Amino acid sequence: MFVWSVKASTLKFAAVLAVSAAAIGMLAVFLPKNEFRAQTASVKQISKKAAAEDDIKEFLSAYGWEAAELLDRAEVTIPAEFDSVYESYNTLQKKQDFDLSKYKRKTVDRYTYKINNYEGYNGTVLADVIVYKNKVIGGDICSADVNGFVHGFSKNVTLP
Repeated sequence: MFVWSVKASTLKFAAVLAVSAAAIGMLAVFLPKNEFRAQTASVKQISKKAAAEDDIKEFLSAYGWEAAELLDRAEVTIPAEFDSVYESYNTLQKKQDFDLSKYKRKTVDRYTYKINNYEGYNGTVLADVIVYKNKVIGGDICSADVNGFVHGFSKNVTLP
């Protein structure tokens, strides 16, 4: 025979625990999602295919950017060792679900496009898209001014 006794304090504790779990569940459902987390989830759904210039323009368009003409295409070798500038830039890449450290010593293509629809800035804005074997592996949106800005493909992904 098995006898189980429960004290009133145990019942109160279980009730408080159940109510707390329900409250946390309600908060998770009704509070708005973190903007960065929502942006990261949508990034994973964007095609990183870059077999042609149209693919790269479509990639930029998925972030809301209107890419004009191709200004430059250059082969760039990712260095074997990152200095502080490259480390900082790779931190930006990691924030947008890329990682250039996987491509150390590789020769990649960097495509630079002029962006036509950047709001809130009057100067020239460029998109740099880094491609390896027909796949986008990183990049940024930046101003052409020396004292300008650099951020990820999404405005809320910034340098550390």
